[in-house]
Amino acid sequence: MSALWKPEAVPGELVALTRRLGDPAADLVVLAEGNTSTRLADGTFAVKTSGARMDTAGADDFVVVDPGELTGVLRPFGQGRDAGGADRNGVSGGVPGGQDELTGALAVHGPYEGPPRRASVETLVHLAALEYADAAWVAHTHPTAVVGLLACAAAEELWSAPLFPDEAVVLGRPAWVPYAAPGLELGRAVAESLTRYREAEGVPPRLVLLGNHGIVALGQTPAEVEAVTAMCVKAARIRSIALAAGGLSPLDAGHAAALAGRGDEKERWTRLGSGR
Repeated sequence: MSALWKPEAVPGELVALTRRLGDPAADLVVLAEGNTSTRLADGTFAVKTSGARMDTAGADDFVVVDPGELTGVLRPFGQGRDAGGADRNGVSGGVPGGQDELTGALAVHGPYEGPPRRASVETLVHLAALEYADAAWVAHTHPTAVVGLLACAAAEELWSAPLFPDEAVVLGRPAWVPYAAPGLELGRAVAESLTRYREAEGVPPRLVLLGNHGIVALGQTPAEVEAVTAMCVKAARIRSIALAAGGLSPLDAGHAAALAGRGDEKERWTRLGSGR
């Protein structure tokens, strides 16, 4: 696997999205938290480098990654691989088998300018979203309002049903991932969650909730991942208000599904996703 420093291949839209999500006023990330990615036309994908701030990101703060053998690392439920990532027939096939090996594989090799660069430690989360949820754009952030509720003992239950119509339409039912160590462990956990979600729902989710960690917004456009991120933050704030006022009163599951499936709401989501 190779991570390449190719600023000329990084879409301007990705840089602009990253800066908007990294704006300190939005309270979605601090310091070098969070990362973004998008699939490129040649099958590779651009992802933010480790340690780069989102609010000041430029094209040179991204690397281009060829998925290559990394897709084998993400194979859910250990299908065809042992716990270390090796093929059960004893052939590793060059796939990184542990976190240290993965970290080395994500380093940029070859000529480039400036300090050492490495693809984000969450690169496997982005690859899982691209490969298992058919996303074209991915945004991983740590909104304070959301992480506060993801650090609760009842976190999964708090997000099990929408509380208001726009949440049902924009977010739908999110995928849930219990806390896993960032890197190899979390990437595999996200791939497994996305696989199970699609098997149950028939479609991929728009939002993945990471216990004690943050969120992953999935979309086909930058506007979609921004809309999902913004609505998730609003949903978290409403949950906090409702809990302080006596408890949650979720929408009926059938009603929420009907809202999300209505023609006028689908049309509204299409317009939101286009950025218009």
